[in-house]
Amino acid sequence: MNPSPAIVCIGEFLWDMLPAGRQPGGAPYNVAVQLQRLGHPAQLISRVGEDELGAGLLAELEQQGLNGQLIQRSETHLTGVVKVTLSSGPRVYKIVEPVAWDYLQHTDELRAAVTEARMVVYGSLAARSATTRETLYRLLQVARFKVFDVNLRPPHYTRTVVKYLLRQADLVKLSEQELAEIMGWLGQSSAEATALPWLAAHFNLEAVCLTKGAAGATLWYRNELISEPGHPDSTEESLGTSDAFLAALLTHWGTHSAAECLRAALAARPLGTAPPVPAASFP
Repeated sequence: MNPSPAIVCIGEFLWDMLPAGRQPGGAPYNVAVQLQRLGHPAQLISRVGEDELGAGLLAELEQQGLNGQLIQRSETHLTGVVKVTLSSGPRVYKIVEPVAWDYLQHTDELRAAVTEARMVVYGSLAARSATTRETLYRLLQVARFKVFDVNLRPPHYTRTVVKYLLRQADLVKLSEQELAEIMGWLGQSSAEATALPWLAAHFNLEAVCLTKGAAGATLWYRNELISEPGHPDSTEESLGTSDAFLAALLTHWGTHSAAECLRAALAARPLGTAPPVPAASFP
């Protein structure tokens, strides 16, 4: 029996420089690692520098059980870093540019991996530079099922690019703040009961998932609005929580009901904490 096709995550692979030290990061990396921990094969497409930081990221990738076959190496640009300031308010990100993952090159190897993948996960940050944006656009043309993890990080996006990425997607995950901003561009209300079905219809989406921190999440799927309550510690201010949520959601997608998908996603925890709860634990 052949193993199930991998879920391929495309985009930034970098070091998060935290007050307590550095840790590997980037939403695509975090999602790929969480998928692997949940028992679903995953691959990461990105680019790192031929430097000490790049070698460190590749070592971390291998330690998490993922291979670096689809990670390109750059001799001309350094490995990406993000300076993260954690406080009682919203996180502050200083995302250095240009760096290696801004120059992802389209290759036959990447195209073949995306063509064979069960799903492809991408975000807006990977599209901030012309080179990686063009590569991403070309790869999305051959993807079987496309998941847009919106992940807006000002000033690294434009309305035009985000709208294009929405049009390419089958499933979209976004936060309340992101929903409000996007619906504002489109002159529509951000009230979830009307905004989620409107987005789905306007961009021809199969599903839209709204994350609401401790309040839980809401999913628009097959003309139905499904909501699940959150947990007291399910806040998006915890680094990596949103990525863990998405990985668990995708692991269950297509084999469980929408409500079960949401419950599994809300029970997931970021890297370095308690392991995600397996699907069998859910009724």
